[in-house]
Amino acid sequence: MSVRAISLRRGMGVLFRDNVWVVFSTEHVVKGKGASYMQIELKNAKTGQLIKERFRVNETLESAVFDRKSMEYLYSDGGGHVVMDVESYEQVHLPAELIGDKSVYLAPNIQLEVAFVEGEPISVELPNTVELKVVETAPQMKGATATAQLKDAVCEGGARIKVPPFVENGQVVKVDTRSGEYLGRA
Repeated sequence: MSVRAISLRRGMGVLFRDNVWVVFSTEHVVKGKGASYMQIELKNAKTGQLIKERFRVNETLESAVFDRKSMEYLYSDGGGHVVMDVESYEQVHLPAELIGDKSVYLAPNIQLEVAFVEGEPISVELPNTVELKVVETAPQMKGATATAQLKDAVCEGGARIKVPPFVENGQVVKVDTRSGEYLGRA
């Protein structure tokens, strides 16, 4: 199946130069004169190599079919993260670079969307919101309720977020994994 360059979105797979690539980022560039184009950053599904390519807006690429599975996060070890297929109970080891700096939002038993090509995991999507326990934050100051100032907090996975003054150690909060923002108490 063909897909136009302007329709490509982050996480989609394409066949390019006889390899499977994952769209890492897209940018629609419009110049004052001349035709607009798409500046697309692609990540090689096998090697992890990143390249930037320009495509005409109407140019078509062959889409690659990924096998997507819902998996449950179990634990992290030195070289990556271990997840389990919720249907077959098969455990899969994901390389640390597949999740990258978003690993601070990993908490036991959260559901991840993992994409596979030929049995190899190539991309991981975290849920938009996760519930994390606050492990370190300053105590609430008495009488400091006139202004809505935020204070720093460290959550169980190592995520550093800004929280309202009433949040204390041990409380569970909702966090947006896309922006790292506090959304409320769980």
